Amino acid sequence: MSTSESPELLIEREGDIVTWTLNLPDLRNAISDEPIIDAIVAAVNAVNADQSVRAVILTGAGSAFSAGGNVKAMATGDGLFGGAGHTQRVGYRQGIQRIPRAMYTLEVPVIAAVNGPAVGAGCDLAMMCDLRIASSTAFFAESFVKLGIIPGDGGAWFLPRIIGPSRAAEMALTGDRVDAGTALQWGMVSEVVEPGELLGAARQLAERIAVNPPVAVRMTKKLLRESSQQTLDQLLEMSAAMQGLAHQTEDHREAVTAMLEKWPGTYAGR
Repeated sequence: MSTSESPELLIEREGDIVTWTLNLPDLRNAISDEPIIDAIVAAVNAVNADQSVRAVILTGAGSAFSAGGNVKAMATGDGLFGGAGHTQRVGYRQGIQRIPRAMYTLEVPVIAAVNGPAVGAGCDLAMMCDLRIASSTAFFAESFVKLGIIPGDGGAWFLPRIIGPSRAAEMALTGDRVDAGTALQWGMVSEVVEPGELLGAARQLAERIAVNPPVAVRMTKKLLRESSQQTLDQLLEMSAAMQGLAHQTEDHREAVTAMLEKWPGTYAGR
């Protein structure tokens, strides 16, 4: 096990699975300030550069997953929330919007272990992940409208793709909370567990992913992401090209042999 600590984001690695913990509990893990944005982007870049990483778990320290924007800074007009309208536009582009851009490029599957409230940009951060498991104490709120603002971090793009346009409109236009049980019914999360079981459940899911040939996993994630933007013909062309590469890997040959001989394969990512 290896651990890398920064004030804003704890990074722990055990085997081929990395866990990121948002580490601003006093701010309920707000993600609108520059240091945490920098830390998340750097963590994504580090994983993409390390072919030995097979899955990521994202969670929050303390009682919240993430409260989204720093409301105190919003009230005082500090950082991202200061300046004229055109200045704030640039601030969003160069600030919090770096998170969805980075998360979208993350090559390995990322599991959100939602340990508590996921509000505003925190809700959107969970939606940027590939899979979500929630604690029974968690809730979700696309609550920007309650503050007289809009989802400035891409939530209007991510949320409808997870729960459909009607449910997304209900959340975004009312700003109301969605509890963990409702989130499960809506398909926002795939599992709800007791708080003490959350990281264990996320780890088990990560291990089920990590046991598979990692090159194929990364390419499969890429196809799933591209499917939201490509036509069927475009996606089929991309699939054909990626499949040709997959057939040439050592892991593919290992997987075929393992299936025929009925034993677990060992995959080196080649």
